[in-house]
Amino acid sequence: MANETTSGETTSTESRTNGRKVREGIVVSTKMDKTAVVAVVDRVQHRRYRKTVQQTRKLYAHDETNDAREGDRVRVAETRPLSRQKRWRVVEVLERAR
Repeated sequence: MANETTSGETTSTESRTNGRKVREGIVVSTKMDKTAVVAVVDRVQHRRYRKTVQQTRKLYAHDETNDAREGDRVRVAETRPLSRQKRWRVVEVLERAR
């Protein structure tokens, strides 16, 4: 077996798959310190009528540098629970608000 030592442990050269979710959304609020509220729009099919509808969820994301502003398009990634509601962190600002 490749990348395996005699004790059965794999070496650090083997890449681990990252199963964390990544979403893109619009920053709705930045009134809290180091927290951005991001609205993420998902297109889902209605269970009975099969019509495509939009569902908006507000995610509380950790923004360490307070870099995001209202109206910015950002990418957020799932992370460990940081507070009662924060389970996401801002990875990057994709587009600035005009």
